[in-house]
This record gives sequence, C-alpha cells and structure tokens, in this order.
Amino acid sequence: MGNIFNSKATISELALIDISTRGTNTYIGDHSNIDAFVRIKHVGGSGDVVIGSGTYINSGTVIYSGNGVTIGNNVLIGPNCNIAPVNHEYKNKNKSIHEQGFMPSRGGIKIEDDVWIGAGVTILDGSIIKKGSVIGANSLVRGIVNPYTINIGVPCREVGSRK
Repeated sequence: MGNIFNSKATISELALIDISTRGTNTYIGDHSNIDAFVRIKHVGGSGDVVIGSGTYINSGTVIYSGNGVTIGNNVLIGPNCNIAPVNHEYKNKNKSIHEQGFMPSRGGIKIEDDVWIGAGVTILDGSIIKKGSVIGANSLVRGIVNPYTINIGVPCREVGSRK
C-alpha cells in the first residue's frame, strides 16, 4: 500500500495526498500535474486511485478512493470538483446515518482519455465518462456519458458532440 508517483509527474507541495490505512493506493502517471489544494482521500471502500499520463487536476478538487477511481490520459479536471465513488447507507431510521456505513459499490468511477471536466463538477459512484467527452461547469454526473459528447446540467445531460 502506498503512493506511487511517476518521477515525471508534477505534484504541488500544497496538494494533500493521503497514505491509505485501508490498503489502497494512489498511482500518478508521467507528465501529470496535481495542483495546489487538491486532496486525494482514501476512505469509504477498497478502491485505488489511478491517474494516467498527461492529466491535469486543478486546485480545490477532492478525490475520494471509495470504490475506485480511474482517470485516463490527457484528462483536464477544472477547479473545485468532487469525485466521490461511494455512498452512505441511510435507509434504517433506527440508526444514525453514521452508524450505517456505506452502500454496496456501483462500480467506482471511470474517466477515459481526452476528457475535459469543467469547474465545480460532481461525479458519483458508478459513473463512466467515455473518451473525448466534455462536462460543463457545475454539472452532476451519475451514469454513463457517451464518447465525444458535450454534457451539462444537474443531472448531466447530453447537449451536443465534438466534431
């Protein structure tokens, strides 16, 4: 368990990348850039955080390991995004939400290559953002986003495609 960063990755001294106590790992590929005030937090599951090559994660973004996050190559993630591949259980009214733990995995989060995620986007467990997609600022992603499409809104919906 640990953090494995390619020697050609750039990681700000002001980024906070946890060392997991859960046996999960963070991998960061070559020529990726992790900006100041990015937080990678190992909680809520047994998944790794895998970041490909040439990816840029902007300041204020928080990535939870949860059920696993895979970010492809040449992905741009805007500031203040939340990538949360985990959900709290809440159905039993006789127990506090805190006591109920987490719901079963919906598969983690997968962001394929050449994706642009705008500022303030939230991505939930089970989401797959296919190659070449664009996600507009302040959108909520929950589900599958088709390749090379432009998507916006809460919840996110397809409004166009890359030509």
